[in-house]
Amino acid sequence: MQQKKKKIHFAWWVLFGLAIMMGVARGGINNAASLFLTPVSEDLGVGMGQLTLYLSVSSIAMMVFLPFAGKIMGKYDIRIVLIVSILLQGGAFALFGMMNSVWGWYLLAIPLSVGSVLVTQLAGPVLINQWFKKRNGLALGIMMAASGLFGAIIQPNVGTLIASQGWRASYIIVGIAAIVIVLPVVLLFIRMSPLQKGLLPYGLEKEEANDSKQDTQTVENKGVTAAVAKKSLAFYALLFFLFLITAVASFAQFIAPYAQSIGYDVQFAGNVMGVFMFGVLVGSLVFGFLTDKMGAKKTTFFSMFVGLISVFLLIFLPENPMVFSVAIGLFGFVSSSVGTLGPLLTTSIFGTKEYGAIYGTAALGLALAGITALPAYGFVFDATGSYLYVLYAVAGMILLSVLLIIIAFKGKEKLEKAGQWN
Repeated sequence: MQQKKKKIHFAWWVLFGLAIMMGVARGGINNAASLFLTPVSEDLGVGMGQLTLYLSVSSIAMMVFLPFAGKIMGKYDIRIVLIVSILLQGGAFALFGMMNSVWGWYLLAIPLSVGSVLVTQLAGPVLINQWFKKRNGLALGIMMAASGLFGAIIQPNVGTLIASQGWRASYIIVGIAAIVIVLPVVLLFIRMSPLQKGLLPYGLEKEEANDSKQDTQTVENKGVTAAVAKKSLAFYALLFFLFLITAVASFAQFIAPYAQSIGYDVQFAGNVMGVFMFGVLVGSLVFGFLTDKMGAKKTTFFSMFVGLISVFLLIFLPENPMVFSVAIGLFGFVSSSVGTLGPLLTTSIFGTKEYGAIYGTAALGLALAGITALPAYGFVFDATGSYLYVLYAVAGMILLSVLLIIIAFKGKEKLEKAGQWN
């Protein structure tokens, strides 16, 4: 017994594998994609708008595939699913380097997105819910922080690679490298359920030691079914919340343009983006920790409060460089909540019984925001010559998000009273 207590619970090895997988696939491939846009646009002689349409195609593909992704994870061996997914994502990314027409990006955006949904959106939250009975918020925060950390390391190196080897070779190198790194990690560290290793989830083993008759699988999977969840007001409140909070975080793409529009130079804009990434890294860890300590609902309210402070500083005191930098750091802190609070709120409201299917459908809000928010912000600036109205809209969305969370938890109470949450 004493030897078993000294061993590291396999849940932490699963988290280690997820951190590497997310770091490479999300922090590497997804985040580094923007570095290729300018050289590709110039080399192929196409407009930036025409090229970046592939990002909209990717968001649409994600929206279509998300409802099926959770079911696929529950039906097939998770390792096979993730191997196929990283082959699709990394392979499509590598194939970009062989394309000579913008249509290549439009077509390859579909397998790229399908693979990315499972590797970077669903696998992490689903597996953490399976493996961590306690500290699941911290585990999710660590995973998302790893994504930011890997991104901060990988992106400068990808930039150097593009400058030295060209965008074609760089696409191929990054895509193949992602596959080579992620494949053994999935095989060695990823398992769908503790039952596959003859274990109980982390944090549950102590509780179960005194009750050997209790059914472990039943304890793991409490909550509502996906069919019940999708008919509830709580589900649509959560879906709309995910849409709004993603739309809020999408303003990050306009931080540098906003800074320059009010008189700051490019160097300052680059520096504050570094502050933003630091805020994302810290926020991922803090939100996971706070959720474990005071619950997803209160943590979300805290996040929205910090978000309002950030936006108000950007609206009313943007001319002060120090205040501007602090505001952007706080905005990065809040933006990290997209990757942490969404999954944690889903678990808190609907449980883990059919988490993958529920979150997979609710995450349609993420895809819809990706399709609509970015062009909307650009059109507002084109029409007004200012990002001020965008920031007012962001503040309004934060306030509405608070209301939606209140509605979602009221909906959970109704499900419990109706005996559908068990």
